[in-house]
Amino acid sequence: MPFHVAPDGCRVHYETFGDRGPKILLTPGLGGDGRFWTGVVRELEHEFRLVVVDHRGAGRSDRPASGYSIGQISADVAGIVAQEGGPMHVVGHSTGGAIAQTLALDYPDSGVSYTISSSWARADERFRTVFLARAALLDAGLAEAYQRLTHVFGHEAVYLELHAESLEAAVAAANTALAPFKVTAARVRMLLEHDRLDDLKHIAAPVQVIAAEGDILTPPELSHIIAAAIARAVLTTLPGAHFHPQARPVQFADVIRRFVTEVTHDS
Repeated sequence: MPFHVAPDGCRVHYETFGDRGPKILLTPGLGGDGRFWTGVVRELEHEFRLVVVDHRGAGRSDRPASGYSIGQISADVAGIVAQEGGPMHVVGHSTGGAIAQTLALDYPDSGVSYTISSSWARADERFRTVFLARAALLDAGLAEAYQRLTHVFGHEAVYLELHAESLEAAVAAANTALAPFKVTAARVRMLLEHDRLDDLKHIAAPVQVIAAEGDILTPPELSHIIAAAIARAVLTTLPGAHFHPQARPVQFADVIRRFVTEVTHDS
């Protein structure tokens, strides 16, 4: 399993899949674990070379005690892209979408194109209230409650019904998976500082913005704001809740395949 060692010594884990076609980088949301993309990887790995990232502070990466920001994680990802011979088609979901914005602006040589899925460019009051509450649950050590709410925020009711057993197992594992809570809470709070809305007009690369109709965590209007701020951005609206790439991997993979193919043909 490869690692990128950041300048501060943090080891950032990533995996590679596939041996042909354009390179696609997949970076997950706040959970920070690249295994979020498992279903999408299965759909795409025979056509593309995939690089799947775990964020610092999550997944199989190191968990430094401090220093969490979208900018820092974006620098980590840019380092992985360089290590793997970049540039790539960057696909980021939720927090990963904030990272994709930052890569496009601060590390433009990292990306051929950018897909920003179910993300935000500036925290509004609703967003701030939701994520401050989530951080407070972690401060109080209520990891199981945090995980249950994550499921409710992230999935459609039918998904909750069909996957009740595995979701309950995730709740049971939350005290371990989310430890140390101070780090996970810091990762939640870093989202409130992400504000690149006024900068998005400077992105010149092809951009696709994806919104999910039933997303109550990052509602579609936040994606609409991103799309409106980027010249020639393509806005795609899909059925599903916030975790739609996980719950509907075929649907998500089809959208990525089409966009990357179009960009590649136009290059």
